[in-house]
Order: sequence, then C-alpha cells, then structure tokens
Amino acid sequence: MQRKFITQPFIFLPTLFAVSLTLPFIVNTLATAADRGIADFPKLSPTNDWPWWRGPTRNGLAEKSQNVPTKWSETENVIWRASVPGRGHSSPTVVGKRVFLATSNPQDQSQSVLAFERETGKLVWTKELNRGGFPAKIHDKNTHSTPTIASDGQHLFVSFFHHEGIHATALNLDGTPVWQQKVGPFNPKKYEFGYAPSPLLYRNTVIICGEYDGDSSLKALDQSTGKEIWKTTRTSSISFSSPVVAHVAEKDQLLLSGFEEIASYDPATGAKLWTAKGGPMATCGTLVWDGDIVFASGGFPQAETLAVLADGSGKVLWKNQQKCYEQSMITVDGHLYALTDNGVMYCWRNTDGKEMWKNRLQGPVSSSPVFANGYIYWANELGTTYVFKPNPQRWDPVAENRLGEEGFASPAVCGNRMFIRTSDAGDTPHDSLFCLGLK
Repeated sequence: MQRKFITQPFIFLPTLFAVSLTLPFIVNTLATAADRGIADFPKLSPTNDWPWWRGPTRNGLAEKSQNVPTKWSETENVIWRASVPGRGHSSPTVVGKRVFLATSNPQDQSQSVLAFERETGKLVWTKELNRGGFPAKIHDKNTHSTPTIASDGQHLFVSFFHHEGIHATALNLDGTPVWQQKVGPFNPKKYEFGYAPSPLLYRNTVIICGEYDGDSSLKALDQSTGKEIWKTTRTSSISFSSPVVAHVAEKDQLLLSGFEEIASYDPATGAKLWTAKGGPMATCGTLVWDGDIVFASGGFPQAETLAVLADGSGKVLWKNQQKCYEQSMITVDGHLYALTDNGVMYCWRNTDGKEMWKNRLQGPVSSSPVFANGYIYWANELGTTYVFKPNPQRWDPVAENRLGEEGFASPAVCGNRMFIRTSDAGDTPHDSLFCLGLK
C-alpha cells in the first residue's frame, strides 16, 4: 500500500496561558483538580466543551449544570443523527461549533479526522492523515481509530498506529495540518491487538503512551512543534490504558496502570514519583480518583480492582477480584461504581472497598461512563445505555435506552447535549453519531 502522511512539521504560535478561570464544577472533592486541569486552556469552557477523553475533569464528570435526557430512542429526544464514514471507537470531542471524531477504513487502509457541525450534524470537513501500513492483525474489539482526539480549544491532537509506529498529528480546527511526527516504534509480536491510548494534554505538551513488547515509553511533545520534551521508558510488554493527569496529594500526577502496578509520574518532566504494586499485567481503562485515593481495574491475566493512596507510600487500601478490563470506572460522592465485563454493576465505598450493593445487568462492556445532571450513564457493547442515580444504599435505575447495535465509544456531555457514537453490524457495518437533547 502507498505510504501517505505528512513528514515535515508546520509551526503555529504558542498558546498564551494567561487566563485564570473559576469553574462551576460539581461539588465534591474533585473540583480543585478539575479547575487546574482545564484552566491551562483558556479557549475551552467546561460548560460548552468536551475537549478530550473523559471530558473536562478527565474523570467522566460533566459540569454540574448540564441538563440532558435520561430517556431516548432512535427518534425520541434525538436532535440529529449523522452517518459516520468508516469505523472507529474514538469518542466524540466537542469544541466550539464542531464535533470531532477519528475514523478509519480497513478496505483502503485510511485514517482520518472528521468534523461535524454541532447544531445540525452536517459533515463539514474530512482530513485523511494516513493511507496504508495497517498491522496484519488487530483485536476483534479494537479498531484502527480507537484513541479519542484531544483539543486545546485551538488545535486538535490525534494519534494513530500505522507503518509499525505511533504517529501524532496536530491540526487547526479547520483541518489544516500543523505538524506530524512519528512518536516512536510500535510493532507488537506476541499480542497483535492494535493500539488504544488517547493523547493527553498537559500545559504546553501532548503526552503519548505506547506500550508493547518493544521500546515502550511515555513521551511528551511540544504542542506547537511536535518536538520531544521528555521520554520515560515503560516496561516492555503490552498494555492499552490512556494516561491521565490528576491533582492528588497536593500535586499534579500523571497516573497509569498496567504491568502489575500503579505508577505516578511528574507530568512536567516524566520523572517517576512512586509506584504501588497491584493490578493485572494488561489494563485498558483509565484510572479514576477521589481525594488522595486512585482506583484501577483490569482483567489480563487475572481480574483485579484496587484502591491506592496517592501520597507516595505505595499503600494499597483495598482490592478485590472484579474486573473492568476495557472500560473505566467512575467515582461520585465517596463511592466507586463499576460495571464489570460480564455486566454486573457494583458500588464500593472508596475508603475501604466495602461492597454496598451489586446488581446483574447485561454485558459485555467496553464503554466508559459519564456522570451528568445527577445521573450515571453507562452503555454496554450491545448499545444499551443504563441510566441510574448514584445511590450507595441501593441500585436506583432510571431508564434503559438502546441506540444502534454496538456501543464501544463513550458519550460526551456539554452544552445541554449528549453526543454518542454507535455502530451497526451486518454485511456493511457503519457508524452513526447521535446528538441527544430534551425536546
């Protein structure tokens, strides 16, 4: 196949981070961390934008004033529906007047970024970033466009796996390329499952994770040029989790699970801060946190969920043998909610892991949840979204809603709208993008 991608960097002026924001996030212990996370990007609004994987808080928590429906169907409370060219599991990124998705076409081995008009769903532009160089094998539950796009409010940062490497691209919001760089090699030999971690923005850098049975690393690139700022070596083995930055234990920490440990790094330098033993070798979900406690889960080769004190002591507060392998979890008001791979919803107390309740639903599960308008929204792979109140006393269901035949991407909630990417199977599988709102 023809190799087609940009090799020379373009330059844009560095963003001026001079605006201090006071953000009306939900009232819990995560508010300070959320403020510090998005305040680095003055072009973004926590109310109107969903700029990266798991939203403004990086923890799946929508801004508290969002008013979105709890019930919907193919027609009820649907503002618009758009056909999505290609296939992918990247979740919607919503910035300004646009909704952005990564997509891929296995037939012609192309990888692209799509921009939809936020109010109507009209496809505004398509930018192909690569053609050819797809791996020979990929996991049945993965795609060639799984990482979610990140935005600083002025640019888009995209990561794709092709030609035996991870490639990062910066685009303007109109689709004009700014720079593109090969971040590093990526050519798994034992577990040929593809690539999944989403790019992470921190201050003036974009952080890319590539973990496989080779030169595994975390790398930070300058957002304006793509130049490498720092590199931290990771274990030579396969894992798929997206890194996240949280303000815990009175400092910003880059947190990542996998390789049977929870690891914390200084996101400004890549220096390791601490590790805590625990968890499976391979994980896919992103860590969540509450106060100074971080939570991780995974399922290969063993199943385990654990809570670790993030003060550098390495203290494991509690653990159990449940697993959220591909999906992330969510914590609300001192309790951790987990919809496990086989479709059982658990509620555990954050501090000691006490099981408050569990309830049998239906799996399998790959999508991660969001908390909005007082409710948790969580979809399984069959396209059913469970809506429930986060109640530590009992399972408190509100609705079950079905869209499409498959649900792998996670929803975005901003501007009183919910954006959901779904898939339909069959001889000619295709994706759709829904915009939901109260009607």
